[in-house]
Amino acid sequence: MDFRIGHGFDVHALAEGETLWLGGILIPHFKGTIAHSDGDVVIHAICDAMLGALKLRDIGTHFPDTSLDFKNIDSKILLKKSYDLVKEKGYEIVNIDSTISAQQPKLKPFIPEMENVMAKVLGVNVDCVSVKATTTEKLGFEGREEGISVNAVVLLKKL
Repeated sequence: MDFRIGHGFDVHALAEGETLWLGGILIPHFKGTIAHSDGDVVIHAICDAMLGALKLRDIGTHFPDTSLDFKNIDSKILLKKSYDLVKEKGYEIVNIDSTISAQQPKLKPFIPEMENVMAKVLGVNVDCVSVKATTTEKLGFEGREEGISVNAVVLLKKL
């Protein structure tokens, strides 16, 4: 197969006093994610999408939250390692599309930096990395500001 597509999803609870890392950047907010790593739901969803496209299982298989090696790890490291696994299988990224669901904070001003940071980590053109943000109109756990979720889709092509 010359092309493979993968879908990723991640969710983390939010709590006061935690840090909020999204797309490889620190977002100023009074709440952040509760997680074993830095809790970057954007990067985690993208990693799952890349790994899933090539039937390489999921991020938890490769970087388990039971391992102290990954305690508080910068998710950009996980993104790079996940992409290394993709390249080892002879594939490269065509494009990434992700959607963050969060009521607060408003993320639009941070999206270009997220896209730039992740593109740089992956070594791809920034035009290949898309991040969007939406609210859930105050519905569900995202709307109640209890958590944040991300859906991501990745298209890979054989080298």
